[in-house]
Amino acid sequence: METYLPSLHLTQPHSCGYLPAHDAATLFVDPSWPMDSELYGWLLQQGFRRSGSHVYRPFCDHCRECVPVRLPVNQFRPQRTQKRILAKNRDVTVSLHPASYNEERFALYTHYLTIRHADGPMATPSPSDFCDFLLCDWGETQFVEFRLRQRLVAVAVMDVLPDALSAAYTFYDPTQFHRSLGSLAILWQITHAVQQQLTWLYLGYWIKDCRKMTYKSRFRPLEGYIMHQWGPLV
Repeated sequence: METYLPSLHLTQPHSCGYLPAHDAATLFVDPSWPMDSELYGWLLQQGFRRSGSHVYRPFCDHCRECVPVRLPVNQFRPQRTQKRILAKNRDVTVSLHPASYNEERFALYTHYLTIRHADGPMATPSPSDFCDFLLCDWGETQFVEFRLRQRLVAVAVMDVLPDALSAAYTFYDPTQFHRSLGSLAILWQITHAVQQQLTWLYLGYWIKDCRKMTYKSRFRPLEGYIMHQWGPLV
């Protein structure tokens, strides 16, 4: 692929959303730059992610704790705990849909944020917040719906790239914590990537000292993008 490097901008320092004692800065692609799935796939390889239609990556002066991670799906073998997650969710049905807003998805999204992120800026979302954060006007994004007796219990937001899937976000019913629906969503995306003959599942950023991200290290062999190259992480 012949890649024309996009214009980039750097924000002013701001409070870090993951490590409260740290300041952070964000490098983002100029929103006017023409973006598509092929270019975004290349940017994922350079440690970028998307939020809505905006593409960014952390770029902090004195901190490199945010590590982009991905899983080579053909090398993945589920651990005993992950096999138990699959077994306990055999009654869950899964379906794929084009990414879009509807009231059922928004109600679950609001419930998830109210319980899991009550003290954060996302706690009281509006329908436009849902669309601005999860939808993307230049790529192929799919919603993976998980239902328990026809009731929507989880949605995985998944970007489809030429050689990979990217797990953009997952929201679910927090009262179903015993089902580990977030991990179930990743396990399903791994299987789907293998079925589609893709190579990678990108899992966003991993921070060693952030408890909310511990689950990512359980999917092995995990690769991290450190010092401008990918290599084994855990």
